[in-house]
Amino acid sequence: MEIKPIIEKAKNGDQLAFTMLLDLYWNEVYGFMLKRTENETDAEDITIETFSKAFDKLANYNYSFQFNTWLIAIAKNVHIDLLRKKKSKQNLDITDQEDRQAYNIADSSPSAEDTLITEQNLSQLLQFIKELKPHYQEVIQLRYFQEMSYQEISEHLNEPLNNVKVKILRAKKLLAEIIERK
Repeated sequence: MEIKPIIEKAKNGDQLAFTMLLDLYWNEVYGFMLKRTENETDAEDITIETFSKAFDKLANYNYSFQFNTWLIAIAKNVHIDLLRKKKSKQNLDITDQEDRQAYNIADSSPSAEDTLITEQNLSQLLQFIKELKPHYQEVIQLRYFQEMSYQEISEHLNEPLNNVKVKILRAKKLLAEIIERK
């Protein structure tokens, strides 16, 4: 079949000629791209874009080349462009601020296991504290569970600051001994 008259009709805007060219060369271009991409969707997208570009540039077609060779050359270029686009999407430049934001997204909350261990340790610690004399229990409670300062504890207990410091120090020492024994 002579292809030149069909190409001439297509150059003059004949839609039937475009359809004939598409029907004649679709399988060849699609098959070629399927071998290269090993992906039906990409091969089809490239083939569609190839024919679109070829039909847009049909006026530039040089008859010294076979039409299918010209289409394949266009398809190769479309494929290269697609690969470049994919590569540029994968290698996005990230600013320092975006990088810091990504690190801030990380979940620092304790896992279920961490929470369970903490609860078990806290429960055990509370049992040890209960073995202390009541006035030592009170200063440990105020300092470490209510997070009061030495001055606030002094005012709360109506005792001199130095007495509070000594009581807390003594309570910590006694608690450490209880923990070591267990």
